Amino acid sequence: MATNSCNEAYVVENGGLKGSSKEMRPGRTAHNMSSSSLRKKSDLALVSKVPCRCLRMLLANLQEVILGTKLSILFPAIPLAVVAEFYSFGRPWVFALSLLGLTPLAERVSFLTEQIAYYTGPTVGGLLNATCGNATELIIAIFALSQHKIEVVKYSLLGSVLSNLLLVLGTSLLCGGLANLRKEQKYDRRQADVNSLMLLLALLCHLLPMLFRYAGAPATPTADLTLNLSRASSIVMLLAYVVYIFFQLVTHRQLFEAQEEGEEDDNTASGEEAVIGFWSGFVWLVGMTLVIALLSKYVVDTIESASASWGLSVSFLSIILLPIVGNAAEHAGAIIFAFKNKLDITLGVALGSATQIAMFVVPLCVVVAWTMGIRMDLNFNLLETCSLALSIIVTAFTLQDGTSHYMKGFVLLLCYVVIGACFFVLRTPLTDQPNMNNLELKLSTEAVFRA
Repeated sequence: MATNSCNEAYVVENGGLKGSSKEMRPGRTAHNMSSSSLRKKSDLALVSKVPCRCLRMLLANLQEVILGTKLSILFPAIPLAVVAEFYSFGRPWVFALSLLGLTPLAERVSFLTEQIAYYTGPTVGGLLNATCGNATELIIAIFALSQHKIEVVKYSLLGSVLSNLLLVLGTSLLCGGLANLRKEQKYDRRQADVNSLMLLLALLCHLLPMLFRYAGAPATPTADLTLNLSRASSIVMLLAYVVYIFFQLVTHRQLFEAQEEGEEDDNTASGEEAVIGFWSGFVWLVGMTLVIALLSKYVVDTIESASASWGLSVSFLSIILLPIVGNAAEHAGAIIFAFKNKLDITLGVALGSATQIAMFVVPLCVVVAWTMGIRMDLNFNLLETCSLALSIIVTAFTLQDGTSHYMKGFVLLLCYVVIGACFFVLRTPLTDQPNMNNLELKLSTEAVFRA
């Protein structure tokens, strides 16, 4: 009773809910359901006995936001990373602690966007989730762009797509198949078909700039043409993503809403109503975004030092390690729901996140680099683009029949292992991007004069 009265006080103090009833509550997306699997139900009985209203609200918010996740044990890594940076400890330590600190922050951002959605309604909440769903990757990419580390941007975003399509989906189908050997595993093909089409469009926009460079005559300057094609393709991709969001939130929402099937477990019960107020959620969301920005800066600043110290290439750290650690919470949630034979939620997490990265974050980075005067294109080089193409095609073939078993997941997982081994042995040094751009312009100009 004390817990319920305390929650009711928060609602009164922060404004009424929109659609908080069972009938009007907005449908929860797969991302929300995935993150909720890692949340803990908070007992506010002790907090409700605090006489001071302001202190009671502060303690309740701290308990819900900081301690309300099973990943709260990783929060101490955040101040440790700041201390390590301030006192100039080993740069690899700063890199490792920053990655660990980003793990619970990514899950908490998903939690806070869901809480805000209870007050704003399903449409605004869906837009918030679509925007903040991969906030960590976007912030890391922007900091890397500001330091002209375009390879780090491309590697990290490519790694996010590969990890979602092969690692997360493969592990989920493998574990779900083994845990449900005597059950038939089915899922709705319609959502998978839509995401596969979007990923194939993204692949086309990546392939053309790369092929454009190889298809040109030897004496023809292609740097500027490839860049212009990439920028035009990025605008097309962003336009397609806007239509995709409209399709997902308005016209065909039922395809993307996660079905809870009336289960009364703790995780579902904890997601039935808002536990913090609108303004509290907004302030926490802004604060955690700033902390993510700080840790992202540390990651970008120290990735080369960590690469040299650990004997691992920057491409391996960016493509394999960054996506695994940064999205560990979301990935774990997808696997948990696969164990429960809820593959629609698992597919919504893996394919939805891959689509968001490929169709929104990557072209947005190209446009942002354009405004910053940085020459970033969609040419991810031959090896990286082929890895992306094979991953999308293999995933599309895997999901074409609407059923699943552990062998499909095992094959996807092996594909990820082979690609990871490829980038483990690949030792491609980072280039100085401003100098590379100047060199490309110089070579293009000389080619024009020779012609």
